[in-house]
Amino acid sequence: MKNIPYGRQNITTEDIDAVIETLKSDYLTQGPKILEFEKAFANYIGSKYAVAVANGTAALHLCTLALDVKKEQKVITTPITFAASANCVRYCDGEVVFADIDPETYLIDYNAVEKLLKASPKGTYNGIIPVDFAGRAVDLEKFRALADEYNLWIIEDSCHSPGGFFVDSKGKEQNCGNGNFADLAIFSFHPVKHIASGEGGMVTTNDEALYHKLLQLRTHGIVKSEDAFTNSIEFAGGDTQYPLWYMEMQHLGFNYRLTDFQAALGLSQLSRADQGLARRRDIAATYLEAFKNQSFVKGQSGVIEGHAYHLYILEVEDRLGLYNYLRTKNIFAQIHYIPCHLMPYYRQFGWREGDMSQAEKYYKNCISLPMYPTLTAEEQQFVITSIHEFYD
Repeated sequence: MKNIPYGRQNITTEDIDAVIETLKSDYLTQGPKILEFEKAFANYIGSKYAVAVANGTAALHLCTLALDVKKEQKVITTPITFAASANCVRYCDGEVVFADIDPETYLIDYNAVEKLLKASPKGTYNGIIPVDFAGRAVDLEKFRALADEYNLWIIEDSCHSPGGFFVDSKGKEQNCGNGNFADLAIFSFHPVKHIASGEGGMVTTNDEALYHKLLQLRTHGIVKSEDAFTNSIEFAGGDTQYPLWYMEMQHLGFNYRLTDFQAALGLSQLSRADQGLARRRDIAATYLEAFKNQSFVKGQSGVIEGHAYHLYILEVEDRLGLYNYLRTKNIFAQIHYIPCHLMPYYRQFGWREGDMSQAEKYYKNCISLPMYPTLTAEEQQFVITSIHEFYD
């Protein structure tokens, strides 16, 4: 059996043709494919605006910059996530406060967040970064009500969940990143994600002011629109109007742009996103049936309405033994994640083992199984059989 990773991109002839066409065009970057991709992605998610950027980490950083996170501001997030979800706050010199996870969903625990907020005077905290971990959507309707009560903004980390949704109190499906409850949301187009563009990311929002601020911040803080200029026409070198070459840097921004050929690849991948999502859900259903009622399984992702299944997770006995055994079979399962609060960088701020009991318990048992649309039925059955063999 060939190598079976936990995630894998699927690049088709159509993808390659789309990239080649753009490589032959007049624009490699800052061209028309960027806006085309942004509009198509916003339409897919259901948000008003989308801003394409270099990667998911850049997307998070731009969000914290747009929301003016600064020193001594406190932001709450989950410890079970990729480090970037927390690091974006530190990039702005803010303070990260972790809240434990719900052991049933693996998502940030609403009750833990509420407890943190109630334990301090209003104004102590500034924002929340919930993560749609593994592809399961956070119930942002509940968090929005809590955020409004305590005057907090919300950045939804939806890197794992394009196409995912939760059902709100009125029975309506709310797509991850649609902007109805979060101020900003972010996505990643890393090769193991649902939509791959090599690297790449997207910020979505329904807030027009934040949208325009993001556009500036991703390109060095520069504006080229006459109605946004603050220097005089005379200073700019014109007589009665600004010269066409004139521009202004108004904020300390970054070069976080996406290229046109990456956008072309993202657009091509987006055209079959629903097909890939359906296959992921089929794979999840097969895993559920294979491992339900097994004595070595302490928990698993299961089949959940609206789950986007970037990952399928088992909680098992002897996780290390299973991990090593699967590698002898060329099955490269992965662990998601080492709790952020126990990374050496965050330990320096006082975080210790025992602070997040549910997250730490989850970490001791979790393993992510192969999950990607081109995983064949034969390959999945080999994974399932190998796991049963190990415990048998």
